[in-house]
Amino acid sequence: MVAKVYSATVIGVDAHTVEIEVNSTAVSTLSIKESSISIVGLPDTAVKESRDRIYSAFINSGKIPPRGFTVVNLAPADLKKEGAAFDLGIALGMLGTTGNLDLERLGRIAVLGELGLDGSVRPVRGVLPIAAKLAAANQVSALLVPQANAREAALAAGTTLPVFPVSTLEEAIELVNRGHGTPFRASLQQLKDCTRIHDFDEVKGQLAARRALEIAAAGGHNSLLIGPPGTGKSMLAMRLPGILPPMTLEETLETSRIYSVMGMLSEDRPMMNVRPFRSPHHTISDAGLIGGGRDPKPGEISLAHNGVLFLDELPEFRRNVLEVLRQPLEDGIVTVSRAAGSYNFPARFMLCAAMNPCPCGRGEVELGCKCKVEEKRRYLKKLSGPLLDRIDLRVQVRQLTEQELLKAPDGESSAVIRERVCRARKIQQDRYASNGFYSNSQLTPKALQQYCALSATGEKLLKEAINRFKLSPRAYTRILKVARTVADLAGSTMISDEHLFESINYRKSDPE
Repeated sequence: MVAKVYSATVIGVDAHTVEIEVNSTAVSTLSIKESSISIVGLPDTAVKESRDRIYSAFINSGKIPPRGFTVVNLAPADLKKEGAAFDLGIALGMLGTTGNLDLERLGRIAVLGELGLDGSVRPVRGVLPIAAKLAAANQVSALLVPQANAREAALAAGTTLPVFPVSTLEEAIELVNRGHGTPFRASLQQLKDCTRIHDFDEVKGQLAARRALEIAAAGGHNSLLIGPPGTGKSMLAMRLPGILPPMTLEETLETSRIYSVMGMLSEDRPMMNVRPFRSPHHTISDAGLIGGGRDPKPGEISLAHNGVLFLDELPEFRRNVLEVLRQPLEDGIVTVSRAAGSYNFPARFMLCAAMNPCPCGRGEVELGCKCKVEEKRRYLKKLSGPLLDRIDLRVQVRQLTEQELLKAPDGESSAVIRERVCRARKIQQDRYASNGFYSNSQLTPKALQQYCALSATGEKLLKEAINRFKLSPRAYTRILKVARTVADLAGSTMISDEHLFESINYRKSDPE
């Protein structure tokens, strides 16, 4: 007798439907210990080990496993299957071959879940993209998931696919045999408000840096903070997500899919409804940053998708690690190639980096810097020109005076700044509605000509800047993009000379 049930696996960040076929050849003379189970269809070690978990779960749940020879086929056979999410589906299929489950009902559902030896059902990774895939495919009439994964599955499946949580093997059996039940419902409105408490009104002084980060947030630009230790570079960067616009539903689902695949969602937080802020240590590897491994998984830049990637002490990162950022910064996606195929991971993030002006960090003789010219040159040469070219705004974060340190912070709150940022983003959304752009940072060369026209004096000013600072074509386009954002913050339809001059000034703060 052959039993069928649907399940799914995740490769990269994409879900693929898997059909579990179970065939048992009954041999009544064999004991349970002598019975065997063979799993085929490119299973990894975790999938192969499921047979031991399943037999123990059967015994501790009071169920009798099939006696004889059981073959489990995970189709399509040429798709690699990973993880323990097939445990519950295989177990139900095996019970279907013994006549303990309705085969017709079983063949219309999809099942996910890892089995404990006591018959409990444990949470698994990747439920969100799987639920979204199954709901779109319209192949099954119900989805059984572990209790801890129910909320993220219901949010992804919506009203298209009923989601039923189970906490034990016994509950799953009863649900299949009963053929009905109340599906789990969830909505984004029920999610907890996870807004960060970091606020710009806690920052003393640093008006230039605050202004630069506001422009970065308004246009989706990359930024670099340069200054001595203790001047507030990390403090400023941590407050950047708080002035970004709220995440759209599309952005929430995109980002949550990555976190689901990495097993970083929980029952209390089934969705990433706030913009991520990732701050990897400078000892990170290139695979840890962009993703990879034998079975490629997303890296830090994908975990920062639709949010902020903060790289503190930028020159301390290994050069080969920094260089792999160049393509994702341009394309918003990272491609990891292996012999088995290529994997595309979303990576549209804002880069915010911080660095000291020299090896000792002080930067100026007045502040006690004793670094030699050659030492400073070697320190700054750790950053390549092509990488720096992709950073739109560079700003000096200066040492605060005694008076500034002693007085209370008197700056604007993040809520006030965020309101201006949202107005600027709304202007950009309306302007680019027919182009598919989200922000000024995504403008193409053709779009630059259309939306970033300059006056005659503006063209002269930009020409002088190109000659004086030896700007590359990429730097030229990024100056125009930043100028367009400055104009949007000012509510201006045209880029004035003042807007262009401010944009050029952020290129003058290059490390020297």
